[in-house]
Amino acid sequence: MSAEATKRAPSDRGRHLLRVLIQRYIRDGQPVGSRTLSKDSGLDLSPATIRNVMSDLEDMGLVSAPHTSAGRVPTPQGYRLFVDTLVRYRQPGDGDIRKIQRQIRGQFDDPGTLVSTVSNMLSDITRMAGVVTVPRPPQATLRQIEFLPLSEHRVLVILVINDREVQNRILHTDRNYSASELQQAQNFINEHYGGTDLHSVRERILKDLDNTRDSMNQAMHDIIAVAHSAMEGAEHPDDDYALAGETNLMDFAELSDVDTLRRLFDAFSQKRLILDLLDRSITADGVQIFIGEESGYGILDHCSVVTAPYHVDDDTIGVLGVIGPTRMAYDRVVPIVDVTAKLLESALGHST
Repeated sequence: MSAEATKRAPSDRGRHLLRVLIQRYIRDGQPVGSRTLSKDSGLDLSPATIRNVMSDLEDMGLVSAPHTSAGRVPTPQGYRLFVDTLVRYRQPGDGDIRKIQRQIRGQFDDPGTLVSTVSNMLSDITRMAGVVTVPRPPQATLRQIEFLPLSEHRVLVILVINDREVQNRILHTDRNYSASELQQAQNFINEHYGGTDLHSVRERILKDLDNTRDSMNQAMHDIIAVAHSAMEGAEHPDDDYALAGETNLMDFAELSDVDTLRRLFDAFSQKRLILDLLDRSITADGVQIFIGEESGYGILDHCSVVTAPYHVDDDTIGVLGVIGPTRMAYDRVVPIVDVTAKLLESALGHST
């Protein structure tokens, strides 16, 4: 696609036809031809005129033509224009809202049950995969770190978070470290970063390692750099979110081949990929939509992830969302995610 083409914007007629095409493709999952668009658009246009408009939209990167079909399908860029400016969102009906409220009510004493209930409910309403992070304190503060040498190039990291939470991590290193080397590293971290929130610790470690590279011995530098990964893991314990309804994705043809499903389920089981997306949504102002390649992960190129943070008072304590194909019904899914986040934070606020 030329630079000139990317700067062009579709005409009003082109935008209307793009919306009709995407709505039809979301519904049927099949490439949309000019004759279908002519019938569905409500415009008095010949198929030849529509083909010309489609050609322009293709030049702009908004639709593409599969080799096996004369019709066209939306691209991630086309979906992005659709969700940003063309879609007409439909607010959930009273029945869905009552269902969400009923599912949330009475689950506050057990965060694990709460997130499991809400993720299952999101999956049930949208018929896709629902994900909800466990409500956590707004800030995880490092109180103390301790390193203990293990055999076979491994180090046990003991992290004391906030006032009472203790987490253990096993780090795999390039070589064995002595107890004295590890003591030096833990003393440095405790002295310089104790009492600091983990996100800031991770940022400062990277900066300080660059600044002190010449004055710090290599062993100490290396083990602190390795410990940086433990800080990241400490913000995302293994039970940090609940995922439900993954098998619903098998119902969509573009995700249903065995290799795609295997790689998707592997990504879900490893959790790091999904946690990264949720982490990128934690400071968002309202709903975030990652369409295909926008996630930055190739395995999600045919998926969209719709997320929204939820709060108690002014503190963001979690994120919830829905994972589905790029041809999801955005007009329905986005408002459901938004409303669920608002109802969850309202219920949590009343429970405190």
